[in-house]
Amino acid sequence: MGEQPIFSTRAHVFQIDPTTKKNWVPTSKHAVTVSYFYDSTRNVYRIISLDGSKAIINSTITPNMTFTKTSQKFGQWADSRANTVYGLGFSSENHLLKFAEKFAEFKEAARLAKEKSQEKMELTSTPSQESATGDLQSPLTPESINGTDDERGTTPEIPQHPPEPRPEPSQNQLPFSHSSSSINKHWEAELAALKGNNAKLTAALLESTANVKQWKQQLAAYQEEAERLHKRVTELECVSGQTPVIKSQKTELNQTIEELESALKAKEEELERLKEEVESANEFQTQKESLTQKLQETEERNQTLEAQLGELELRLEGSQLESEAFRKSLRSLLELLDGKIFELTELRDSLARLIEDSSS
Repeated sequence: MGEQPIFSTRAHVFQIDPTTKKNWVPTSKHAVTVSYFYDSTRNVYRIISLDGSKAIINSTITPNMTFTKTSQKFGQWADSRANTVYGLGFSSENHLLKFAEKFAEFKEAARLAKEKSQEKMELTSTPSQESATGDLQSPLTPESINGTDDERGTTPEIPQHPPEPRPEPSQNQLPFSHSSSSINKHWEAELAALKGNNAKLTAALLESTANVKQWKQQLAAYQEEAERLHKRVTELECVSGQTPVIKSQKTELNQTIEELESALKAKEEELERLKEEVESANEFQTQKESLTQKLQETEERNQTLEAQLGELELRLEGSQLESEAFRKSLRSLLELLDGKIFELTELRDSLARLIEDSSS
């Protein structure tokens, strides 16, 4: 199946400055996807992150790795193979805790896988208890291969490859086929000795080959153990050297967080004040619109009243003209009436005189 992603999250990726080993250097301008991958063929867990087509994290999880949470949203781990320290900044503490939980889980799985592989190696490399020359841990010596001086006799030195068994000489192959029986016995004894020595040499060579394989496996295990211990020492040196740096960075980060929190609080207070001002402005705008509408209505009423006033003035002026004409008519009537009254008075006086004259 190859490598498959088994868990993914998003975070800002950092690496320790390779020069100063103190400051963090961001390797991504924004949050990127960080994934755990599992290779089923090699039984290996890796942390991989890509920024576009560039791999900014390629870290194989080993049992001696440790993921450290340095704050509520930041964590780090040292990779001795890559000779660096990776840092991840998460958007929330829950994402950090989930990532740390997965790190511990896959680290334990890597440890178990390593133990199983070591047990399998030990089982395959266990020396045979039925070896002909004793302890397989002892190094090869000419005596262990060729035998002692008493055993060797006239046997020649061992070649690099086991010699092929010599065929038994037949009657046709012996140059002295018709010689005495003592010569035949001598050759038969010599041939039996050669066969015995050849069998011993073959067994010793096979045993030495098995020992070489075992020593190679042990050497590889020792080299791996030495590499692991060297990486552990490097990691411990890195961690011990970074402890004051981490503390100072933590102090700086706490101060920065406090400053940001105070700035955020000030911004929130300013935002509340701006909200109140906006609400007041909205109220003023509503009042302004209401007053504007009332002003328009008042102006319309004023225009109506002015028109009515104009009409009333025209009517008043007409009424005044009519009144003046009426007064003139009344004056003329009054003058006429005064003349008539004077005439009636004269007529009365005349009638009275006539009555008096008639009575006398």
